Amino acid sequence: MEIILLERIEKLGTIGDVVNVKDGYARNFLLPNKKALRANEANRKVFEANRAKIEADNAARRTDAEAHSKTVEGKQVVLIRAASNAGQLYGSVSVRDIVDALNADGAKVSKAMIVLERPIKTIGVFDVRVALHPEVSVGVKVNVARSPDEAELQAQGVNVIDAMFETETAGFTEAYDPNAEPGEIPADLLDQPEGEAEA
Repeated sequence: MEIILLERIEKLGTIGDVVNVKDGYARNFLLPNKKALRANEANRKVFEANRAKIEADNAARRTDAEAHSKTVEGKQVVLIRAASNAGQLYGSVSVRDIVDALNADGAKVSKAMIVLERPIKTIGVFDVRVALHPEVSVGVKVNVARSPDEAELQAQGVNVIDAMFETETAGFTEAYDPNAEPGEIPADLLDQPEGEAEA
């Protein structure tokens, strides 16, 4: 289906571009959300007549978004979630969770603004893009951890899963005599009187 874009759409074009898209994408998303018009003669005339107003409205929205971006950019939110020892979450972090956390921090964003390439299913610090306007997007950090202490470590750049496995392996080490035969008691334990060896 041929459509005329009423705003800039990533990977498609800018205001006024006539592009060809799949029928379903146009009917279910672009047309109902007033992001485009069907490219027929009547709509072309309407668009050309209103082009200056559409571009002025877009410029005003972009200016507002740029002002808003200063309050959102660089924000870091912490989400505490239950996770396995390997760092896999029981469930995932959704767009709604991120929106709620950002809004609690005073960001004023909506679900449609969050660009999440794939659901977050592990603990860690993730960069998430927030598109405040088709031409204005900022980055925020989402810190997913099992506890506030863990979130603090992650914020400092520590990979808590790697650190946890390092401490586990560095735990218990057995007394070892390189000269002993298998099943033999180490020499330093043989020198001690019997009562001390057991203690």
